[in-house]
Amino acid sequence: MTFQGTPKPQEETPLLRDGNVPRMKTPLPITQMVVLFLLELCEPITSQSIKPYINQLVSELPIVGGDERKVGYYAGIIVSLFFATEAVTVLQWSRLSDKVGRKPVLLFGILGTIISSILFGLSRSFSALVFSRCLNGMLNGNVGIMKSMMAELTDETNMAQGFLLLSVTWGVGCTIGPFIGGVLSRPQDRWPNVFSHPFWGQYPYFLPCLATATYALLSLTLAVIYLEETVNRDTIMKPNTEVNSNVPRVGEGELLDGYAKDTEEPLPLRALLTRPVVVSVANYCMISLLDMTAGALIPLVWSTSVESGGLSMSPASIGLWMAGYGSINCVIQFVAFPRLVERFGPRGVFIACIILFFPVYIMLPFENLTLRHSSRGLNFAAGLLVTLQISAMSFADMGFSVIFMYIASAAPNKRSLGATNGLAQTMVSIQRTIGPAAAASLFAFSLEKNILGGNFAYVMMLTVVWVGLGAAVQLPKNMWRQ
Repeated sequence: MTFQGTPKPQEETPLLRDGNVPRMKTPLPITQMVVLFLLELCEPITSQSIKPYINQLVSELPIVGGDERKVGYYAGIIVSLFFATEAVTVLQWSRLSDKVGRKPVLLFGILGTIISSILFGLSRSFSALVFSRCLNGMLNGNVGIMKSMMAELTDETNMAQGFLLLSVTWGVGCTIGPFIGGVLSRPQDRWPNVFSHPFWGQYPYFLPCLATATYALLSLTLAVIYLEETVNRDTIMKPNTEVNSNVPRVGEGELLDGYAKDTEEPLPLRALLTRPVVVSVANYCMISLLDMTAGALIPLVWSTSVESGGLSMSPASIGLWMAGYGSINCVIQFVAFPRLVERFGPRGVFIACIILFFPVYIMLPFENLTLRHSSRGLNFAAGLLVTLQISAMSFADMGFSVIFMYIASAAPNKRSLGATNGLAQTMVSIQRTIGPAAAASLFAFSLEKNILGGNFAYVMMLTVVWVGLGAAVQLPKNMWRQ
């Protein structure tokens, strides 16, 4: 019995294995997170919305000349050019955000997305498509900047949760984007009474581009009103002035353990090339290469005729399957990722994610094989293989959440966080420039020359998976700063 006025016995605080008292988990800043996630959605919605119809769009261009086997070459070029121009500018955008702040650079990138989306929908030639994609990549450094903002809005107690939600948001965008592209492309064919104006026949792929641009405009408006700057304004304006560490300021403090105070200058590029940064960026490049080539090959194979090694899917069907992939991705990221990281550690999860790309590529020729002797289109066996394939890709995408944390913890100091993410995004953009175009061209070359029965592209990608596995084992068991 406890009498009034008698102090209650205090519960003992459990200790960690090293004897330290664990820190309480810091709550995430809800308003800033919501705005950041809405901005994050712009990227996958815009990029994924073209996947269901890009191959059909290219097949209708005069440059192809009606030859289905050439579609892979030109579709791969269009996808890759975004990353080629992004590779040239993304590091500069990220370093600029270290100096002038994240918000103005981020808003400018969203504006570039709006303009380029409208231009893409109005393109009627290969050169016009190339211009719009290059413009989009040149004006866009948002992916690296948003990762920097996430690291600045979190600390070591909630960073995993923040980056997990960032990946879940990307999965949501991967669900919405293909659905928009598949359902809204060629609206005059689907709803002739509503879209009867000749404009929709002349520009059959403008509607999905208009939808994505409209969402980006709404997100831009919300960001202007509600998004707050995460870089310390005092250090932006007066980088050489000492700041009293006893006075709390926006963006200052140990948001991420191990970082130096905001009074430190952003480091030059050469100083960023430490072993933690190099190893983390190399693994980011490898998983991005595997994911992007799979993302380029899968809709290309699905849209190709059965006789040429594909599944003969329509853009609408591709859009629905890709939306299903995004939905499965969201569920797996949200439900499985925290438990798996807690049970097996970040490196164990990342290695498993790389291994899962083996079945992703192996299933592609078998999907076609199940349809070779079928007259009913996509049968049960092929549907089952496609389901298993997108499920394996969804699990593999957990690797992005892991590697984002490794990169954030590898940054030499807090003022160089933007440059570190910019460097990572630059290297990834370079390999993404090569990856989709090389994979699509390799697929077209394999079919045209009938190398290994048209399966040479898949054999080459399985070899790349082995290289990725060799890079993954170089990561430490825990984050670099632990």
